[in-house]
Amino acid sequence: MSMPLALTTYQTAVLPEWVDYNGHLRDAFYLLIFSFATDALMDKLGLDETGRARTGHTLYTLECHLNYLDEVKLGERVEVRTQLLAHDQKRLHIHHSLHRTGVAAALAESEQMLMNIDINTARSATFDDWVMQQVHALGEAHCALPAPACVGRIIGLPPARA
Repeated sequence: MSMPLALTTYQTAVLPEWVDYNGHLRDAFYLLIFSFATDALMDKLGLDETGRARTGHTLYTLECHLNYLDEVKLGERVEVRTQLLAHDQKRLHIHHSLHRTGVAAALAESEQMLMNIDINTARSATFDDWVMQQVHALGEAHCALPAPACVGRIIGLPPARA
């Protein structure tokens, strides 16, 4: 039996307008790439344009943690792999990892909490039955994946010594 894989949700080359004076991907563009991956995840779960029109739902990002692990340079081909860590009736806890195409080592990781939102009320809503089926299926497919290294981390300084 083969090991389940995270879902490849986005692939791109690093564009000239995304790099800084050092020729490295600017920090904000890591998040842009992860945002495009979230759009692709929405499509996979049935919240594409047609699904949003049918359900009146969309996803909002509630929280995002981003870890920069290695440099990414102009023109490099990269891909995002997405793992569904957990879910309930309204939320998705996901992990995106950025990789050079076909390479195992991560360049960056982003842990995110997404909320299903009713577009008409701008309030949280339970997932539509069909979307929930897709969420459950992806959760089952990803339940055996190992926990990513950067999940659950917090930012802080150690207490000052007296």
